[in-house]
Amino acid sequence: MENALGVALFIRTTRQLRLSSAGERYIPQCEQALHTLDQARQNMKDDLDVVDGELRITLSSDLGRNLVTPWLDEFMDTYPDVSLRSHVSDSNIDFFRDSVDIALRYGSPNDANLYGFKICSVPVLLCATQGYLDKNSTPKHPHDLPSHNGLFYQLYDITHDVWEFSRGGTAYKIKMSGNRASNDGDLVRRWCVAGKGLAVKSCLDMSTDLLSGNVIPVMPEFKATPTELWLVFPSRQSITPAVRLLRDAFKEKTAGILNQLMEKGILDDSPG
Repeated sequence: MENALGVALFIRTTRQLRLSSAGERYIPQCEQALHTLDQARQNMKDDLDVVDGELRITLSSDLGRNLVTPWLDEFMDTYPDVSLRSHVSDSNIDFFRDSVDIALRYGSPNDANLYGFKICSVPVLLCATQGYLDKNSTPKHPHDLPSHNGLFYQLYDITHDVWEFSRGGTAYKIKMSGNRASNDGDLVRRWCVAGKGLAVKSCLDMSTDLLSGNVIPVMPEFKATPTELWLVFPSRQSITPAVRLLRDAFKEKTAGILNQLMEKGILDDSPG
């Protein structure tokens, strides 16, 4: 390459190799050319509807382990040319540091540089086991909650121990106390199912336990603040044919769960 260009791209010694000033100018243009070639290759795949490539996805602990991983297995059985690299964590994702291309997360993207698809609206429920309620009484109003044991989600040393509810236009903000907190949402769910206290959780995270009767919604007439499930990407180039099909699969799966919860009377007909 140096012979073809007629310039030295590297400065060499017996102990060191580094870019010359010409090399430093040349590399960004090469990177841009490679990016253009890669984009052209991807465009051809899009035109041909080729479903292949690696899905590098990050999932929240509870939703990822208990619901989404089986969905991904089913997706890969349908499209055997797709491979998977799964990153399970409740921490905020850095697409470049963590080497992932897709994030399935609660809450809409708060960065204008990111792209995303809304999968569904997600009601949030106050949950407990019948055994816990029999032993500790069933709260009828948010003002009854401070006497109960809260099970808390904790992230970056911030414990989410203030629970908010609304009814008929009136908002209630309740400071809870409790003897368990974790940065793993799945562990909070497990404590709830074990009858250790009350938890405020996504109805998707709790769906299996709600449908089986392991836990029940508490004070359903008082609504906790809902959330949304989003599929988020660092760039448009990450949105491949495989990703579009995965988005559609997630929409279908979550809609099925929400419909089951409505049919059982656990949710009303408000989720969108």
